[in-house]
Amino acid sequence: MFLSVFDMFKVGIGPSSSHTMGPMVAAARFLDKMRASPFVFSGVRASLHGSLAFTGVGHATDRATILGLAGFMPDTYDNELAEKALRQIHETHSLHPDGLPTLNFHPKDDMIFDFGPNLPGHANGMILMATDSQGDVILKETYYSVGGGFVLTEDELAQGKDTDDGAPVPYPFKSAKEMLEMCLTTGKTVAELKRANEISRGGSNKLNEGVKRIWTVMDDCINRGLERGGILPGGLSVKRRAKGIHDALIAERGLNLAPPHTINDWMSVYAMAVNEENAAGGQVVTAPTNGAAGVVPAVIRYYLDHVPGASKSKIEDFLLTAAAIGGLVKFNASISGAEAGCQAEVGSASAMAAAGLCAVLGGTPEQVENAAEIALEHHLGMTCDPVKGLVQVPCIERNGLGAIKAVSAASLALRGDGTHLVPLDACIETMRQTGADMSEKYKETSLGGLAVNIPNC
Repeated sequence: MFLSVFDMFKVGIGPSSSHTMGPMVAAARFLDKMRASPFVFSGVRASLHGSLAFTGVGHATDRATILGLAGFMPDTYDNELAEKALRQIHETHSLHPDGLPTLNFHPKDDMIFDFGPNLPGHANGMILMATDSQGDVILKETYYSVGGGFVLTEDELAQGKDTDDGAPVPYPFKSAKEMLEMCLTTGKTVAELKRANEISRGGSNKLNEGVKRIWTVMDDCINRGLERGGILPGGLSVKRRAKGIHDALIAERGLNLAPPHTINDWMSVYAMAVNEENAAGGQVVTAPTNGAAGVVPAVIRYYLDHVPGASKSKIEDFLLTAAAIGGLVKFNASISGAEAGCQAEVGSASAMAAAGLCAVLGGTPEQVENAAEIALEHHLGMTCDPVKGLVQVPCIERNGLGAIKAVSAASLALRGDGTHLVPLDACIETMRQTGADMSEKYKETSLGGLAVNIPNC
């Protein structure tokens, strides 16, 4: 099993990796399918199902799908061009993707929200259709957005979740147990195993430059979030809080007025800055999802700005270690809130961040695994119940608390020798089982929890 660090950390746009980035990627894939087809097309339609339908408007799924069908992609997204394209589409009822004829598309009629049962493969399902001049469907594909921006067709899902057909890597591991055994027999750290695997596929230059870009986008996102005030879009009138909190923290510096626990506010404000940017549709990095995008960068920023002796040279080790843990969670359970609740998003992110921090603070592979387990264990059972289908409440603050838990988990692990009762593999399996047992109304549908108990929402 191999999932690249660039699979776990993808540059994209908010507000959701599964509901915004995934549908945009699916639409782009469908355009490629149309380009390869001998048929002559006149129009396209899209049908959203399950969580994509129930929280699609709040997560801008319809907008992302339309833009994807117009040729936009998350990693090269330009908001100004996108807004211009959307205005034209709504005015002309047509799309103009490269390499295809002008396609009829009326957003009101051709973007369908199906609130019936989920499609059989996953809670995040969508069907894209191309039509002929008579309006008959002549090409169709079902896509599943399985979390973190990953997209699978119906056939790909049936063949095996996220199969990897690439060349063998030197250190393949499908479980934390296998990972630790490889560390023991080779004397390598988790990051060194992961680095060797990455270099075997893409070379060292691609790895080094790619990781630099990931951190640059993460850090820029934090900084934008710390500088911007105002009200977040979506109708909840949620005020951006990161700037005000950050300004107050800066003002308190050097006055010896703040109690020791104020360090928690620093961790939280970094995470909240990212998730406020995400909620506003800004550029973020999946870590491993958009809804949990604040945890990992917040912990890295905490490490760099607040830990004596911290070094930017260790960011690569942090992200490689975090990606190794995230890959185990995705392969053996889920990182999708629509599949397993928020334990799969913020819980996974907290485990990844805890492992990364533990590693750069000198933890052994056993301590790294322990840190990830502690963080994940104490998110088990967490539901995904976004108010009004938006990634604002409880998502923004939840990332702050996920960062705090990650730092606490790394610290606890470093206080021990790596031995502990609950293996990370058992914790991941428990998360999978818990997600399977969880009621659908608590899995990103906004049909339960806070989403139905907030007045006027």
